[in-house]
Amino acid sequence: MNYDTQMKNRVKRLEGQLRGVLRMMEEGKDCKEVITQLSAARSAIERSIGLVVSANLVECVRAADEQGDETDEIIKEAVNLLVKSR
Repeated sequence: MNYDTQMKNRVKRLEGQLRGVLRMMEEGKDCKEVITQLSAARSAIERSIGLVVSANLVECVRAADEQGDETDEIIKEAVNLLVKSR
């Protein structure tokens, strides 16, 4: 799969966000602030997972369609990936 610049940038932002959470912990910030940032990071990770799975699904369905293959199994696999990520 080809991961585009937008996907990579999302992960880089996540990396920075997690570094910020670690810095907050090291500075002894309030628990609520840390949890808020961790929750935001989790949401960003979940959105990133969705984007990667959907991009992969599109790529796989197009390839299967070009080859005349069935796409049902590919779609089931993508749904399973999303379910496992939860």
